Amino acid sequence: MRKGGQFTERPEPLQSRATGKRPAGGGAIYNECMTRKSLTGLDLLLAEADRALRTLAAAAHPARPNPAADLPEPPLDDQARRHSAGLMRVNHAGEIAAQALYQGQALTARNADVRDSLRHASDEEVDHLAWCEERLRELDARPSLLNPLWYAGSFAIGALAGALGDRVSLGFVAETERQVEGHLHEHLERLPREDQRSRRILEQMKQDEVRHGESARAGGGAPLPGPVSALMRLTAQVMTRTAYWL
Repeated sequence: MRKGGQFTERPEPLQSRATGKRPAGGGAIYNECMTRKSLTGLDLLLAEADRALRTLAAAAHPARPNPAADLPEPPLDDQARRHSAGLMRVNHAGEIAAQALYQGQALTARNADVRDSLRHASDEEVDHLAWCEERLRELDARPSLLNPLWYAGSFAIGALAGALGDRVSLGFVAETERQVEGHLHEHLERLPREDQRSRRILEQMKQDEVRHGESARAGGGAPLPGPVSALMRLTAQVMTRTAYWL
């Protein structure tokens, strides 16, 4: 958020009632003039459709400056540029999926604090989405053509996780962030050495994902069964291998 032209940090996301603090804000279209209790089922559906369209069709606006803003554009040959673009397209698709997961989980969350925490974490992840979008433009590359599919599938998974209970939902967040951390570590190793702009973005994203996972565990997230974690990894592999090209 901006105050007086300066960037300020958002409150820590994914806190539970155990912290004694209620996170500030729950998404722009929810916290301006209405509470969840005043929304009808149709209102909720329209709000979620609006969120989906904003995520898929509108340019993302970060609250924090791009961590690579002070770095020069590296001299990349065509092969290195295509490889960096493919990796950043995967990361952009992952952030599209992250938005959908958080929104789906928040929609079916039972605890108001957990719901608001998920909304807030989703808002913070918008920074990642915006940074990846910007880097794709710099590399003269497009986002994944399958982003609507990634969003729809992830929203359904998130809604199911939320419906299973808040401890399961937070456990799902923790496991997701753990796997994303590993995925970002792999991409940092695969990026062309010269592409320090992409590298700086992924390093900041990795720090944020680690923090989100720790907050989810501290908030009461339950460990997921091994088969569920394995299925999550398989699903992520399908997305990453496809989004690199499409």
